[in-house]
Amino acid sequence: MSDRVIDLRSDTVTRPSAPMRRAMAEAEVGDDVLDGDPTTRRLEQRVAELLGKEAALFFPSGIQANQTGVWLHVERGTELILEAGAHLLNYESAAIAGLSGAQVRPVTAPDGVLTAELVAQAWRPVSAHEPRICAVAAENTHNAAGGRVTPVDVWDELTALVADRGVPLHLDGARLWNAAVAQGVSPARLAEGATTVMVCLSKGLGCPVGSCLAGPADLMERAVTIRCRLGGGMRQSGILAAAGLYALEHNLSRLEEDHANARLLAERLEGHEVVRPLEPDTNIVMLDLVGATAEAALARLADAGVLLLPFGPTRLRAVAHLDVSRDDMIRAAETIARVLNS
Repeated sequence: MSDRVIDLRSDTVTRPSAPMRRAMAEAEVGDDVLDGDPTTRRLEQRVAELLGKEAALFFPSGIQANQTGVWLHVERGTELILEAGAHLLNYESAAIAGLSGAQVRPVTAPDGVLTAELVAQAWRPVSAHEPRICAVAAENTHNAAGGRVTPVDVWDELTALVADRGVPLHLDGARLWNAAVAQGVSPARLAEGATTVMVCLSKGLGCPVGSCLAGPADLMERAVTIRCRLGGGMRQSGILAAAGLYALEHNLSRLEEDHANARLLAERLEGHEVVRPLEPDTNIVMLDLVGATAEAALARLADAGVLLLPFGPTRLRAVAHLDVSRDDMIRAAETIARVLNS
């Protein structure tokens, strides 16, 4: 049996492949702050094309790109509607309050999917005594809900409602690539109706770093200033952007392998007495424990060579990615079952 540790904590733990490293080493570069980096420009154009938007901007992190998207749409003292389990709300260090000065209005969706009905129910009437709703934010796939995908028809209803109310819609599409593959549609179809869209290159696609924000050209011009204010201006960023271009050409088409491996893990653990897997939509599997705590299970699993993340007192998260093979996932399932049985 292999002694190799199987790291299922996230799809961000991947290492750049040798061909990706070559693409990075050979990238044509320039000073992106002063003159513009040619490889970064190509990446931004490609991402904008894939998302059906006028322009895109390269960022060092998804949180910075997400927060820039929100900042573009809200005003201090206004309100942003989003789902209660959203990454924007729970895992970005209260940045909406700290940076944009807006208040969040969370609405709870049992499956993490923000619907038009839920948003309409949360919409405040115009009043001098209540905050004005300035924007709506959605997440696809929904991380905390186990990589849940927003169905296309549900998305269309949401975008129609938001357009009718006359406010912008920001899409946290950190794993939008996975959502598109899972539904057999283009990323542009899933970004349709969103004013701005954030996508990650370091989740699922195997890049060492990088995310992009896409939207109308005038908003992306404003986003450059916000990115600068947040310290996100980079110099020879083409070295990083080259990894993104390589990933979009070579790694986007293989995401279904990760989805299949996630399903395999869930199927192998189905019926187990101690762990109950949630059926995955994409590459994330939530594992609910019965009679055991996440803290205790994590330590024992790590000793056995399988790394997971806690997602609550009795919930673990496993994420399939390009550095985990089918055989790795079978071994991970066997190890999880054996350790939790004991």
